[in-house]
Amino acid sequence: MKNQISYSPEVRERAVRLVFEHQKEHESQWSAIKSIASKIGCTAETLRTWVRRTEIDQGIRGGMSTSDRARLKELEQENRELKRANEILRKASAYFAQAELDRRPK
Repeated sequence: MKNQISYSPEVRERAVRLVFEHQKEHESQWSAIKSIASKIGCTAETLRTWVRRTEIDQGIRGGMSTSDRARLKELEQENRELKRANEILRKASAYFAQAELDRRPK
């Protein structure tokens, strides 16, 4: 597995801002990304991912925003917890129903 380098949010924001500011000076956004990525020390693909994420968050490009992704993750976790709780309650209910049937009549 490759070593992952963690970049600070400030570096990410600055790199993305540079791409937006300088893409008109290049023939395409990709060439601007390649140029800036080499200057800040990350791969062009990493910077492209940051640019795409920013475009989605700003509504420039279609897709699920970062806040929507976080909300979806929270809801999925809550859903798993509720399913687990329901399963526990269903088993407890079946256990007590069986115990009631096994009890001797007075």
